[in-house]
Amino acid sequence: MEKNYYAGDFDVVVIGGGHAGCEAALACARMNLKTIMFAINLDSIAMMPCNPNIGGTSKGHLVREIDALGGEMAKNIDKTFIQSRMLNTGKGPAVYSLRAQADKFKYSREMKKTLENQENLLIRQGEAEKILVENKKVCGVLLSSGAIYKSKAVIICTGTYLNARCLTGENIVYSGPNGFKASNKLSESLKNLGIKMYRFKTGTPARINKKTIDFEKMQVQYGDKKIVPFSFENKNLNREQILCYLTYTNQRTHEIIKKNIMRSPMYSGLIEGTGTRYCPSIEDKVIRFADKISHQVFIEPEGEDTNEMYASGLSTSLPEDVQIELYRSVAGLENCEFTRTGYAIEYDCIDATQLKLSLEFKNISGLFSAGQFNGSSGYEEAAAQGIIAGINAGMYIKNNEPLIIKRSEGYIGVLIDDMVTKGSKEPYRMMTSRAEYRLILRQDNADLRLTEMGFEVGLIKKDRYEKFLIKKNEIEKELARVKKVFVKADDKINKILLEHKSNVLLNGVYLDELIKRPELDYFCLKEIDLDRNNFLGEEICEQVNIKIKYEGYIKRQMNQIEKFKKLEEKKLPKEIDYKLIKGLSREAIDHLEKIKPENIGQALRIAGVSHADISVLLIYLKAYKNK
Repeated sequence: MEKNYYAGDFDVVVIGGGHAGCEAALACARMNLKTIMFAINLDSIAMMPCNPNIGGTSKGHLVREIDALGGEMAKNIDKTFIQSRMLNTGKGPAVYSLRAQADKFKYSREMKKTLENQENLLIRQGEAEKILVENKKVCGVLLSSGAIYKSKAVIICTGTYLNARCLTGENIVYSGPNGFKASNKLSESLKNLGIKMYRFKTGTPARINKKTIDFEKMQVQYGDKKIVPFSFENKNLNREQILCYLTYTNQRTHEIIKKNIMRSPMYSGLIEGTGTRYCPSIEDKVIRFADKISHQVFIEPEGEDTNEMYASGLSTSLPEDVQIELYRSVAGLENCEFTRTGYAIEYDCIDATQLKLSLEFKNISGLFSAGQFNGSSGYEEAAAQGIIAGINAGMYIKNNEPLIIKRSEGYIGVLIDDMVTKGSKEPYRMMTSRAEYRLILRQDNADLRLTEMGFEVGLIKKDRYEKFLIKKNEIEKELARVKKVFVKADDKINKILLEHKSNVLLNGVYLDELIKRPELDYFCLKEIDLDRNNFLGEEICEQVNIKIKYEGYIKRQMNQIEKFKKLEEKKLPKEIDYKLIKGLSREAIDHLEKIKPENIGQALRIAGVSHADISVLLIYLKAYKNK
């Protein structure tokens, strides 16, 4: 038996080198904390074992918010994307979402390089075996090598590695994603600390050799001509983009799946974990949506220097022989050859209701967690939690109040509040429909919402902050100017309006009233607005246009936010004993005792807590303050 030995002292230990671990480690190091990050294999840092892309519907919002706080994901994808598209442009700006296809190998290499060159940060290959705790306070970690690292805070970002096993039909391999070694000892340590664990499942499709695909039978998917960067620090990105393709499953595909459905580990009973509802396997889609005659399949390159193609929409854990048959039933894939077989992966994760909104465990001081270990799915959700866990580990060490992003301030706030307050019995996925204040929480204004916070915690540098203040000031000045521009009702003006299929003016109006017309905007009215500064940046013009065009809706949402803010300002005492409060329902007492909400607003979002229960809490709170 190996002897344990003291290996060093750190402010923060980060366990895991995935998207959550990278953001957490960088945040701590950039806050001048001595940080060490462990990964089971350093080749797995920022790995993309599933979709080789960053962003997409609602996820693009998260990436922009990470960047506004001073994180790395946006900068890294801007360096390594191979195709970029803005999604949902046919709808309103609230749901515009940037999505970029990544060169997954370059993405991983660039992130590893950033970590290696970051001051105050050491990255190390090793498996964490035990969390060291004294008097309900974390004090370090023990590695399987016997090394003991002392620390003031620990952040767990183990992703899908805990007790992981990969399933393809009846074949089971006890490993993490992509064949990397699983972490088989840490779960037991966590259970011994009283942490409640779940078993979740996700999956990935097969990878296909590009040379064996007939792209003539597929629809070409082009990137946008004008590339919009993810990072607010990047203004112009010009790069030759690689093509993606679209094809569809068909009746024959579905028949193959139905015929072999009991060979799928999900249906044969081999899989114990709960899968994600919003990213199902192809067999799950065929069974659940039996009326659909086809499903989309996107064929996407994994990188510039590889022939491996990702089959988005064909995630499966069916046996390999069935996978080959069903893939070859799809148009363009009739002669395809696999480079890697699809599989499902099961892993241990936690019930996130055990966490505070800061992502610190309620019962163990200094122990934080982020990412898929918390029961979420997706790289973006993981990175968003990672940066918050990193920031709050730093705030904990410095004895400062944690950074809590409210639901009205960011998608990150929605994500964390949902997971911590409501919990999730399946992998949580971010969606725009989860946010109540979508018009306020747009991806284009993430910097205006969160840069101030990033600067205050020390992740946004002074020069970037000063540029942000200039941008903010220019937006406000231009908004004020536009509202003072009076447009006369003359023939010249009416001619311009008719060209844009807009009603003519009978009386003069202010320019902002014209901008609010559905067929007009700030940009097309440039020839009417003769005093406009032609050197204003495009980002500023975009903000002016949106703020004017949706002014009424924005005001309405701001009023809702103000009302709810009052509930969130009513803090609940930490020592409160809900069992002693008369008038609360038994169900409410159970849920309130479990979640231990930090304020009335959070209590209102707990399942099983009614408005009547909230009224009782408000009366109690008033009496408590009077005492």
